[in-house]
Amino acid sequence: MFSRIGQLIFDNEAVAKTSDFTMGLEIEMQRVDETGHISQEPYPAGIGDEKTNPWLTNDYLETMAEMVTPSAKHALDAMHYLYVINNTLRSALAPGELPWPLSMPPKLPKDKTQLRFAKMGPKKEAYLKEWTKRHGYSKGTPCGAHINLSIDSHVIQLVLDKCGDQFKDEVAVRNHLYTVLAQGFVRYRWFITYLFGASPIAEENYFAPGHELAHPIRSIRQSSHGFGTKFAGDYTNVQRYVDRIEEGVKQGILTSDYEFHDSVRFKGNENLKQLPQTGVEYLELRMLDLDPSSSVGVRTGTLRFIRLLASYFIMHPALKDDEVNPVLDLANQMNEVVAEESPTAACHYRTKALALIKHLERYANQIQLGPEYAEILEDLEDRVINPATTPSAKLLNYVQDGSLTAYALRRAKRYQEAALETIQPFKGFEDGRVYTAAELRAALAK
Repeated sequence: MFSRIGQLIFDNEAVAKTSDFTMGLEIEMQRVDETGHISQEPYPAGIGDEKTNPWLTNDYLETMAEMVTPSAKHALDAMHYLYVINNTLRSALAPGELPWPLSMPPKLPKDKTQLRFAKMGPKKEAYLKEWTKRHGYSKGTPCGAHINLSIDSHVIQLVLDKCGDQFKDEVAVRNHLYTVLAQGFVRYRWFITYLFGASPIAEENYFAPGHELAHPIRSIRQSSHGFGTKFAGDYTNVQRYVDRIEEGVKQGILTSDYEFHDSVRFKGNENLKQLPQTGVEYLELRMLDLDPSSSVGVRTGTLRFIRLLASYFIMHPALKDDEVNPVLDLANQMNEVVAEESPTAACHYRTKALALIKHLERYANQIQLGPEYAEILEDLEDRVINPATTPSAKLLNYVQDGSLTAYALRRAKRYQEAALETIQPFKGFEDGRVYTAAELRAALAK
């Protein structure tokens, strides 16, 4: 059953707009040498200054390259930007360097103080050092695919025009709709972890001696063994989201609001305190492992599925305020269960997963999304029915002596060779030019 807003969107024949999310991508990959060790090479000079280039930068380690795309209206456009930026990085690497295609890092040195922090200026580097004191080097090394989603302005304006009695202004509409989306993605994060988890094992020296996992799991990165601070947000509304983070900083659980790295983040004003007044501009989804079957770490079909989920969430009712934290706390527990399952085991929530797939199929048919979405849902349903077809389970076929290094290097070298055969790699970052999003879109479209 649609929410009041969902029915309004449906009645005004604006449902298609609910899947027209503007999308930006942030993909992290470690730079390694040909033997599968963390690279000792500096940040590539051919892609500008890591402190000022917002599209090719570093995150945590000097060797953790982060590729950021300008926003795009279609998944294919976002992927096009990503491929060009990914190839730009690859063409600038030193001989023998490779982007590592797995979320979990390659073999780490026993003495992790050898790892080099990203050179992002004194303030950021001081933050990274303090963060490492609290959490250790390993917890900062997993990489992932982040998706930034922005709701189509036509949907926001329609809701404002038709529901003026419910919202005082456009900011209130935006904050409400993004809250609905955030609740949906946190609530069903376990479902995404099952379908796309791809980090079943860790390489040498990730875990401290005696703390290694007893067996492979579905997603180390999406479990409590993965990235960073385990501090859950409050998604009741935007104000409570901000208050929760500020309370975490006040209590010393977080070193700053920047350290809040839950699976979903509201983004907009850089001054977090002002976010409720200025309004959320997009969501950052941080729940996808890198897909090693893609040279850029994510597939177009995955992006389409995320957009379908977002459209589905926006059309359905939000949780009641007093239900939000209990429901999402349970959802986080469910995600931990799924993340720690054996990759070849049936999901503990298999029945729920199949029911959600059926709901999504009916919804996609209702709004006539087309055969490509039907095909995606059929493939994902097969993953639920047959766990051996999930990414993490497939990776187990390539484990040798407890390691995926040989597999990862084969993939990495194949992707690198293909990228270096690109006829005209983008060279616009070489002179240190800082592109706006509009300028970069225009340059990449040539």
